[in-house]
Amino acid sequence: MSQEPTQSTILLVDDVADNIDILNEVLSPHYRTRVALNGEKALKIACSATPPDLILLDIMMPGLDGYQVCEQLKSNPDTRDIPVIFVSAMSEVDDERRGLELGAVDYITKPISPAIVLARVRTHLALYDQNRELARQVSARTAELFNTRQQIIRRLGRAAEFRDNETGNHIIRMSHFCRLIGEEFGLGEKSLDILYNAAPMHDVGKIGIPDHILLKPGALDADEWAQIKRHPEIGAEIIGQHSDELLQAARTIALCHHEKWDGSGYPRGLKGKEIPLMARIVALADVFDALTSTRPYKKAWPLEEALGHIEAQVGIHFDPGLIGAFKRALPQMLKIREQFADYHGALEDSLAVRSGSLPESSGQAAAPTANKQPQPA
Repeated sequence: MSQEPTQSTILLVDDVADNIDILNEVLSPHYRTRVALNGEKALKIACSATPPDLILLDIMMPGLDGYQVCEQLKSNPDTRDIPVIFVSAMSEVDDERRGLELGAVDYITKPISPAIVLARVRTHLALYDQNRELARQVSARTAELFNTRQQIIRRLGRAAEFRDNETGNHIIRMSHFCRLIGEEFGLGEKSLDILYNAAPMHDVGKIGIPDHILLKPGALDADEWAQIKRHPEIGAEIIGQHSDELLQAARTIALCHHEKWDGSGYPRGLKGKEIPLMARIVALADVFDALTSTRPYKKAWPLEEALGHIEAQVGIHFDPGLIGAFKRALPQMLKIREQFADYHGALEDSLAVRSGSLPESSGQAAAPTANKQPQPA
């Protein structure tokens, strides 16, 4: 059974009650109407949880006049799109010009013609509806493109990870670890989203490392280490230079996530806060996950030993200012580690954890532990 279309709401603003009555008589058979006898009340209604679809606004009013009301409406992102039609006895060309320059869509002079008022209201409501639908479609398409871009970035990151981690879940865990540490450190929501979505690209340069080196079960010789240490620059080259904020962050993280606080890292030997903050966060999250995960060259470390190693590396490998955030985030990180454990197999989408759609802990034992020597992430 089809529903009746929702009636549009018209806000009538005039300090003279008789003028309100005339407009209400014309419009109320066709639309819902609300009334404001001054500019302050009009702004309050426009900014409410149920704003009008169109405003008929007088100019000459005590307190805030119509021009001032219109100016405030158009300066507020929440109300600037509501169409405003001035209804005024001020009939000079300059009066009309000023009203339109302030953002009004039309100008009707008093005394009004009911037919003209209805025609103008219908026209501008139709245009407003079209604009809102277009904005909705653009927003939906933008979100779709953004999500597609995120998936491409994540898949490229996983392509690199599958070469030395059969499930590719490392980048899923690490992305969440980064966000949790960043949140505890005090990053804002935009920065957290960029960090979360750029972190999966940190090791994309592994694509350029030969398998016989990347998958070697034993110790690497000097030449092989030199090859391994090229992967940050390879990753930066793969990502490239972009004006896009997310890809800029992804490139920076790929290039700098093996730098160390004391300057002994690679490829550039950056020191302290020369290392970009997001790369410092990724370095901490990456090493924690690498230590506690099984890799071709090592078995997983017990949690206490991994934490002990991280503590020992504060001020050497890791930013001392991040350790407090890391410790506060650790309880949630351990839940993520279990939820995305490699024994679950390859998991499709790290965003699923936010909606609770991933499998609960299987209750299986953690990966076996052995090798005590720190290895490259």
